[in-house]
Amino acid sequence: MALVFRSGTNTALFCAEKGWTIIGKRSRHIINEDIRFPRVRLVDADGEMVGVVPIDDALAKSRQANLDLVLVSPNPKNPVCKIMDYGKYAYDQAKKEREAKRNQKITNVKEVQLKLTTEEHDLDFKVRNALRFLKDGDRVKVVIRFRGREMAHQEQGYDVMKSFADACSELGMVDRPPRAEGRHMIMYLAPHKEKA
Repeated sequence: MALVFRSGTNTALFCAEKGWTIIGKRSRHIINEDIRFPRVRLVDADGEMVGVVPIDDALAKSRQANLDLVLVSPNPKNPVCKIMDYGKYAYDQAKKEREAKRNQKITNVKEVQLKLTTEEHDLDFKVRNALRFLKDGDRVKVVIRFRGREMAHQEQGYDVMKSFADACSELGMVDRPPRAEGRHMIMYLAPHKEKA
């Protein structure tokens, strides 16, 4: 039987028999005496449906099994409670969340800045950088900054963006087409999706 103490948004979970303590943010589940429904649908520790019982009977059965009563579904019309070892359940859930976090891929956004008057060699250098970023799996933000009278020739910016996207087409595709935003024109490139 676990004891839960709450203070603000923190929760402390103690179990003297098993010798563990979990201290962390408030859990997503309501357990034992914190359940305020008069009648609940009860599922026992083996997963068998017991039926709709008064909360006192459900608490007595969980104490008899030396386990916790956990509110699995807080639906007011049909609250469902399950008898389980809450400490083990919370540990397994945290372990699954850590595993999912470890397996997710983080995509960074790298930036390449151009000008309308960027020379051929400089453009090739920036294309090589963008290709390297795309190869690493990162998104690339391509920015053209218009200075002074260049604002009157924004249509040339679309041509520069198109040629840059064509140069990067072997490893990336246009994720968001070029769009003028004030004195800047911005386009996003993303790596090609790998076919499974």
